[in-house]
Amino acid sequence: MQAAPQVRIGTAGWSYKDWNYVFYPPEVLRKKIHPLEYLAHFFDVVEINTSFYGHIRPELAKIWVRKTAFNPNFVFTAKLHRSFTHSPLAIMEPTSAASIRPNDEDEAKAREGLDALASEGKLGALLIQFPVSFKNTSLNREYLERLLRQFIEYPRVVEVRHDSWDNPDTLASFVRNGVAFCNIDQPTLGRSLAPTEHVTSSLGYVRLHGRNYKEWFNSDDRNDR
Repeated sequence: MQAAPQVRIGTAGWSYKDWNYVFYPPEVLRKKIHPLEYLAHFFDVVEINTSFYGHIRPELAKIWVRKTAFNPNFVFTAKLHRSFTHSPLAIMEPTSAASIRPNDEDEAKAREGLDALASEGKLGALLIQFPVSFKNTSLNREYLERLLRQFIEYPRVVEVRHDSWDNPDTLASFVRNGVAFCNIDQPTLGRSLAPTEHVTSSLGYVRLHGRNYKEWFNSDDRNDR
C-alpha cells in the first residue's frame, strides 16, 4: 500500500516584532525562549528568510536544529541567496541572466549553511526565488538550467512570478530536472503569475503571499499584505 503523502504547514520566517504578544505569549518572551522552539510546537516547517539576504552560518544552523529537535518532523526551507536570483541593481534594471552576478564565494558560503542543515536531515527544500521581472526567455532558461545543476544535490523548489513561465514546456523541464514548481498565491497584477496547482516532483510547494493589492509594493507595511 502506498503511503499517504505528508503535508507540512509552516511560516515564512519566525522573527517579527509584531508577533510578540500575538503569536509569542508573554511567558515565551519573559523566559527568553527561542522563537523557533515555540514555533515548532505548532508547525513542522519554516522558511529561512535571512538566507536570502545573507548566508547561513553553520554554527547558527546547528542552533536552529537543536532548538527544534523535539519535533522529529520539523524541517527548514532555505532561500537561496539573492546573488543567484536578483540583479544587484534591481531598481534600475529588470532581473535577467545578464544582470545576475553571483561569484564563487557566494556559492561556497551558500553551501556551508545548506550542508549544515542537510547533514542533520533538516533541509526540507532549497527555495530558488526569482522576481516578477525574471521572464521566460532563452537566456533566462539557460541560466536557470545551469543553476539547477549547480545545486543538484539539494531538494530544489523554483519560484517564478512572471506568467510567461506558466506553460507546458516549463513544467516538462521541471519534471525532467526533478524540481518542484512553487505555486504562489499573490495579487494578480500585470504579468504576475496567477494561482496555480502544479506538481512537478515528489515535493509539492505552495506559498501564500497574500492578496492585499494596496500594500503589495509598500515596504513599510509588508506584514499587512
